[in-house]
Amino acid sequence: MNTVRLTDFFLGLPRPVKRALALSADALLCAITVWMGFNLRLESWTAWSHGHFTAFAGAVAFALPLFIIFGLYRAIFRYAGLPALMTVFKAIAFYAVIYGFVFTVVGIPGVPRTVGILQPLLLLLGVALSRTFVRYWLGGIYQGILGKDGLPKVLIYGAGSAGRQLAAALKTSPELVVVGLLDDDDRLHGQVLNGLKIYDPNNLLALVSKLRVNQVFLAIPSANRARRNEILELVRAAQVQVRTLPSVIDLAQGRVHVSDLRELDIEDLLGRDPVLPNPLMMGKNIANKVVMVTGAGGSIGSELCRQIVKAKPATLLLVELTEFALYAIHHELEQALTETGSGAIALVPLLANVRDADRMAEILGTWKPSTVYHAAAYKHVPLVEHNPAEGIKNNVHGTMVTALQAALHGVSDFVLVSTDKAVRPTNVMGASKRLAEMVLQAQAQVMANQGGKTRFSMVRFGNVLGSSGSVVPLFRRQIKGGGPITLTDERITRYFMTIPEAAQLVIQAGAMASGGDVFVLDMGEPVKIMDLAYRMVELSGLSVRSDLNPEGDIEIAITGLRPGEKLYEELLIGDNPLPTSHKRIMKAHEEFLSWTALQTQLADLKKALDANDVPVIRSLLKGLVPGYQPDGNVVDWVWLENEKTA
Repeated sequence: MNTVRLTDFFLGLPRPVKRALALSADALLCAITVWMGFNLRLESWTAWSHGHFTAFAGAVAFALPLFIIFGLYRAIFRYAGLPALMTVFKAIAFYAVIYGFVFTVVGIPGVPRTVGILQPLLLLLGVALSRTFVRYWLGGIYQGILGKDGLPKVLIYGAGSAGRQLAAALKTSPELVVVGLLDDDDRLHGQVLNGLKIYDPNNLLALVSKLRVNQVFLAIPSANRARRNEILELVRAAQVQVRTLPSVIDLAQGRVHVSDLRELDIEDLLGRDPVLPNPLMMGKNIANKVVMVTGAGGSIGSELCRQIVKAKPATLLLVELTEFALYAIHHELEQALTETGSGAIALVPLLANVRDADRMAEILGTWKPSTVYHAAAYKHVPLVEHNPAEGIKNNVHGTMVTALQAALHGVSDFVLVSTDKAVRPTNVMGASKRLAEMVLQAQAQVMANQGGKTRFSMVRFGNVLGSSGSVVPLFRRQIKGGGPITLTDERITRYFMTIPEAAQLVIQAGAMASGGDVFVLDMGEPVKIMDLAYRMVELSGLSVRSDLNPEGDIEIAITGLRPGEKLYEELLIGDNPLPTSHKRIMKAHEEFLSWTALQTQLADLKKALDANDVPVIRSLLKGLVPGYQPDGNVVDWVWLENEKTA
C-alpha cells in the first residue's frame, strides 16, 4: 500500500476507531517512556520487571483518564495546531503532579523515585511529537509536500533584486516549485539565497536532468537585447519552457509580481535594443495640434494613436471603417487618458471610408487637422491577391482621395505608412502600396511647383511583430495546439520590427519631411522564418519532429508559397539610401511619374477596376509600377467564378 492510499485508509476510518487507535498509541507511549525512564535512571538497558509493570500501570491509570477529561481525543489530529499542543501540555502537567507525587514523593517499591520525574517529561515529548507527526502526515503539510513533488520545477535565471522578488512571490505558489537560481556571477555559485541554491548557468543541461526542471524564468529585466539572446540560446539547448519578466521600464514601480511573468515574446527572440525616441521630433507635428489617423483601429494605426497621445495633441481624430476596431481603440485611449490625468486631449472617433471624398472633406473641413497619418490599407497579401480590385481601390484610390482632400483643407503634413512589399512587388498589395507612394510623390511635386502648403511623405518598413496576420501569433497558436506549424517555404525570410518602434519611427520620419520624401526604416537583419519556428518550439520546452528526430513534439509542414508571396523582401528599389539625423531612418530616392502623366493612367486603371477586369488591371499595374512582376495566374475569386460560366 503506497503512502497516499495508506493516508486515505486512516482518514476513512470511523471516529470511534480513530479514538481507540489514539488511546492505544498513548498507552504504548506510556510503556515506552516508563522503560526509557528506567534506562536513564539506571544508565543501562533494562529488561521489564515487576517495577516496570507497576510504573506502566500507574502511567496508564493516571494519563488516559486525564487525557479524556482534557479533550485530547475530541480534537481532529490532522488539524491540530498550537492550541491543541497547549492542551497536551496542561494535561501532562496535571499528570506529572499526580504521577510524581505517587512515585517520587510517596514512593513505590521496585520503582526508582527519579522515574516519577523522568517519565512525565518523556511522555510530554512523546505525545507532543505524535500529535505533530499526525498533523504533518494526515494534514495538509505532508500532503502538500507530496503534491509539490509532482508540480513543475522552475529555475530562476538571475539572483539579483528581480530574481529574489520573483522567488519570494512564487514561494507559496500551488502551481510550481522553485528549485534554485542561476546567475552569471561566479562569486555567487554554490551559495544559498533564501533557501535556494545559486547555480552556474553553464551547468544548465545537467541541472535540468538532476533537478527535473521543466521551466526557466528569466528575471534579468536590465539585461540588454544581445545578452538576453545569448541567454536564450543557452536555455534553448536545454529544451525547457521559458517565461520572462518585462524590461525594467515596463515593471510597475520596479516591483516584481507573479503576474508580471509572461510567455516569451517574439521581441525577446528577434527584437533589437530600442532607440529612445527624440521628444522634439515626436512632438514637432503633434504637440498642441489637431492630428488625424486613418486606419486608427489597425495594428499600426492603433499604435500610432497610442504614441500620439503621449505627445499631447490638442485633438486626435480617429478615422476607421470597422466599427468594433474604432470602439476598441477609442475606449482604450479614453481609459489611458483617465488614468494619466490627461483629459484635456479631445478624442474624436469617426466612422469613415477613406475612399469617400465627401466624408473625408467633411472631416477635414470641420477639424482642419495639421497632421495626417494615413495608415488605412488592406495589407494581407493573399487576401488582396484574391480580391485585387478592392485592394487597389482602398490602397491607391483611398490614399489619393485622402491626400487631395488634405491638400485642399490646408493640412501641413501628410505621412503615408508604406511597406517593404512595395519594392519590386510580385503581388497586388505591394504594387498598390508603391502606386500609393507614387501618388504622394507626384502630389509633392505639385505642391512644390504651385507653392502648396502640404508636405507629403511616406515611411516604408517591413513586418511588425504581433500585428494582425503576423506569423508569430499564428506559430504560437499552432504550438499550443500541438502542431503542425505551417510554413510556406523553408527558405523564406522577413524583416521584423516591434510595433511601438515602428510607430515612433514613422512619427519621427514625418517630422523630418520636406516634401516627397520616401523614408526607409532600418529593419536590422532579415530573419529566416524556419529558424524562427525552431526557436519558438524549443523555447516552449518542446522539440521539432523531423527525419532526424521522429519522436519530436511539433511538426513543421511546408505548404508552398501563397499567391503573390515573395521569398525575400527588400526595402529599397535603388541602392542609394541617404542618411538622416536619425540613425534608424534613411531616405530613398525613387523614380515616379508626374501628376499629369499619372492621372491619365489612373483613370484607365479605374475603368478596369470598375469592370473587375483583372488581366487588364495587372497589365496596367505592370506599366505603372516599375519592377512589378505578377507571380502566377489570376486568382481573383469573382473573375475565376465568372470564367467557369463563360
